[in-house]
Amino acid sequence: MKIAIPLAEGKLSMHFGHCESFALVEVDPANKCILKREDIKAPPHEPGLLPPWLAERGATVIIAGGMGQRAQGLFTQQGIQVLVGAPSETPERLVGEYLAGTLQTGSNACDH
Repeated sequence: MKIAIPLAEGKLSMHFGHCESFALVEVDPANKCILKREDIKAPPHEPGLLPPWLAERGATVIIAGGMGQRAQGLFTQQGIQVLVGAPSETPERLVGEYLAGTLQTGSNACDH
């Protein structure tokens, strides 16, 4: 399983489509542990680009602060599960809480 997290200054970016980079965190869900983390520079912002771009890199889950409904639908079409409303924390903390089943998500920080 590979979890993608949009980053700004090392923590989750609240504005998904305008992040600086993505942390791609490879995890072992059975043992609930992180295997590897790779940070990659985000491509230039272009509507509809990120779902196939992240799918090509093996992402199966996206943890986001905010994401528009259209983008969520495009990720779902790529077979990628979307979690919105996550707090601005480090990728390791977010992934650890996700694997433990304790990740607290609030409201979607994006409404377009």
